[in-house]
Amino acid sequence: MSGVTDARAHPRALVTAPLRGEGFDRLCELTDVTYDPWIDQHPLRMYSAAQLCERIDAEGAEVLIVEADTVGREVFERPLRVVAATRADPNNVDVAAATAAGIPVLRCPGRNADAVAELAVALLFALTRQVLQADADVRSGQVYRDGSIPYQRFRAWELAGRTAGLIGLGSVGQALRWRLEGLGMTVIAHDPYNDEAKVSLPELLERSDVVSMHAAVSEATAGMIGPDQFAAMRADAVYINTARAQLHDTDALVAALQTGQLAGAALDHFAGENLPVDHPLVAMPNVVLTPHIGGATWDTECRQATMVADDVARLLAGEAPVHVVNPEVLT
Repeated sequence: MSGVTDARAHPRALVTAPLRGEGFDRLCELTDVTYDPWIDQHPLRMYSAAQLCERIDAEGAEVLIVEADTVGREVFERPLRVVAATRADPNNVDVAAATAAGIPVLRCPGRNADAVAELAVALLFALTRQVLQADADVRSGQVYRDGSIPYQRFRAWELAGRTAGLIGLGSVGQALRWRLEGLGMTVIAHDPYNDEAKVSLPELLERSDVVSMHAAVSEATAGMIGPDQFAAMRADAVYINTARAQLHDTDALVAALQTGQLAGAALDHFAGENLPVDHPLVAMPNVVLTPHIGGATWDTECRQATMVADDVARLLAGEAPVHVVNPEVLT
């Protein structure tokens, strides 16, 4: 492995990921940090592999910690001791090239699980209790819109006693499960990779009042919720997706909402990270839309800082890190 057992203290670290809290303080004790997070730049900055190489060379960095930058093959021609990506799946890192170069790649599984789960709960309440419409009526002076009273317009079913079906029971799904159970909901789950998720997808769709997506995108899961799946859901069900838009057929979702097959939907992600203002979903009052903010908490940055700092400390001490993608380079 490239330099893991080197006893030199305080290697130089280039950090372009947002970090904070005790974990970041510890990282600063372990390394000489150049801190330049991509998310604080105006306009936003995401380095290409070539640009990242230039920055590594300029800083003389041996430790690289990124979130959004592209860590391509040429990056691993630098004398790096470790690369950390503050993602559960470091798909912005050429792991094969890192492994060939003998450089460990660290990741941060579950860093934003609580944050995304909390947003899912927020979206669910906003959708089922029509929070956005009620807020708009107050702000526009339309509390008694069309001669009605708010108590008439905004009556809703409570979540307690209803069934939530989670598609995917990874870190986010598990974080959401206990929150929904705390609200008095029955929670069922489908996940072929988790023995606790024993319900088939057809059964989940048939039984659930709330269907919430938490699967990872892969060839097997892309577009897994399409016309047939929406048609199999209860007519008064709502659909939540705080994972990725690629998991469902958006046209089929629009059709299910337009025909009344679904009571509503709440989405935190769109293909290309953008939804055109003239898209049919934008005009639907039974749809809540947020721009991919599930993990956007200060706590996420604290958590990923701690995970990275702990594993960097282990590496610098000659120990095996906990969250390493390519452990074969350690032997």
